[in-house]
Amino acid sequence: MATQERLISDQRGVRYGEVLAVFAEGNDLIAHVYGTQLLNDCPQELWDGLDAEAIKVEMGALFVKLNGPRQWVLDGLGTKVAPVEPVFRDFNGITMRRIAVIELGGQLIEGPYVERHVDRGAVFFFDEGREVYELVDPEGRAFVMQALCMGVDPTTSLETLASLGDRLALPDGWSYRTRVLTEELVVDTSDHLATVIQDEFENTYTLPY
Repeated sequence: MATQERLISDQRGVRYGEVLAVFAEGNDLIAHVYGTQLLNDCPQELWDGLDAEAIKVEMGALFVKLNGPRQWVLDGLGTKVAPVEPVFRDFNGITMRRIAVIELGGQLIEGPYVERHVDRGAVFFFDEGREVYELVDPEGRAFVMQALCMGVDPTTSLETLASLGDRLALPDGWSYRTRVLTEELVVDTSDHLATVIQDEFENTYTLPY
């Protein structure tokens, strides 16, 4: 695989928020994801005023989820393949850009520790010498945390991640670990579907390959 170019650095701890609106398209469900990434830091006082039900009605969606606020736990971003048309919307004074359109199939997949396959076409960078936080499944596959969520537990922060494992109700055979990278970790899903999971606090992890 060719070396991927890093386009954006210093992302660890950068705050953002997303609105996910789900629509029916034939027999399938499609999620339009709007996010504040690279636009603003999703101000809490404006985020608190968001009403998922009102947004659902306004957009004519079947379902709306307020996803955040969140912080990146990665360090850099690379090329995004085939980005969607950047439609901009205002949500209670928060400017967001449509960053993805995700095919969900015939049903929503919800719940922690359930694999989801996402066509995000992105490259993530985790720096050498940085601490990473991983969920390891019974087969030994390690999912690395890409973003933490403050929407479920507002006390969640980069500083609390080292002890997060003590609070997780892990399924049988799963474990949580922290480690320091001895070399740069590049998660390149530009040419295949990304495999992601969440824990019960909606922190999001990605399979590195």
